[in-house]
Amino acid sequence: MPQAKRRVLSGNERRDWLRLSRTRGIGPITFFHLMERYGSAAAVLEDLPSLSKKAGGKGEIKPPPADEIAREIDATQKLGATHLAACEPDYSPCLAAIDAPPPVIAIRGNRALLARTSIAMVGARDASAAGRRIARELARDLGAAGYVVVSGMARGIDGEAHAAAMDSGTVAAIAGGIDQIYPPQHDKLYAMLVERGCLVSESPLGYVAQARDFPKRNRVISGLSLATIVVEAAERSGSLITARFALEQGREVMAVPGSPLDPRCRGANRLIKQGAALIEGIDDVLQAMHGISAPSFDEPFADRFDSRDADIPPALLRAVREALSPTPMRIEEIARAVDAPHRLVLAALAELELAGQATTHVGGTASQAV
Repeated sequence: MPQAKRRVLSGNERRDWLRLSRTRGIGPITFFHLMERYGSAAAVLEDLPSLSKKAGGKGEIKPPPADEIAREIDATQKLGATHLAACEPDYSPCLAAIDAPPPVIAIRGNRALLARTSIAMVGARDASAAGRRIARELARDLGAAGYVVVSGMARGIDGEAHAAAMDSGTVAAIAGGIDQIYPPQHDKLYAMLVERGCLVSESPLGYVAQARDFPKRNRVISGLSLATIVVEAAERSGSLITARFALEQGREVMAVPGSPLDPRCRGANRLIKQGAALIEGIDDVLQAMHGISAPSFDEPFADRFDSRDADIPPALLRAVREALSPTPMRIEEIARAVDAPHRLVLAALAELELAGQATTHVGGTASQAV
């Protein structure tokens, strides 16, 4: 089976990628495994009914209707936005290099910013005046040093970082559809990002973000960036989730120290205790970034699946199903437990996920479906 190469997809191929990625029960890990196994999204879509039946699924997996996806693509283009698949040249190479990137993203604005070296800045929504000032100064200095500033368009630190880096380059990863403005009071910031920056979303057009969607957004923020800087973050903060994703993705984590008396600074201070680079100004960032280069394009799926493995033995499906528990377990451990090759366990998990009996998670773990 050929590897996925960096190439522009045809209109039909992009439609199939989007349709498969929108199919309920198919997350990024399963998406790329199926692409690796079948070679094209069209082939996966054609065989979905038989795949779910093999694993004992009770219901047929139904991808969204092709005309529904065609309407979304058309409406996205009328908005001045576009869809990019993870194998396409304009897709961020930094994001493409993470484990199981979003198969398809929608972008609006200056897509050329995705090719430049980026650093994320995240922090408290209820940021202090001092935190806001630090965010503005750092973002401005990062832009002067040639970096694009990535954030999440939230109130507080995010908004300050975007505004200060608007002239030099800034990208916002958002949790809702590419047409959704959240928070509503950032309507002017959204308009500026459309005109002078770039917006990125993996959600369907028109989708209004729920609380569960923001960790996915945070993963994209860190994935787009070589490093993540945290400016003011409480001990239970979405900014710390972004920092955790950055660490899992092999990226640098930095934090601005704050007063131990301010609850908004405890998360950032804890990151520093745990080894994050202490940042007081641009010189500290440049020193921490010394010698770090952007990752080369990582093929979204590689030639690891052997066509002889196309039929997963029922005994292996049962063994993998029995090895799962509600607690996520590393796939390597599952493979050891069932004494089977890693590639076959991935194939079995894909079929079990399609049958609604397993859930694969970014970071290489799997659990029983809830």
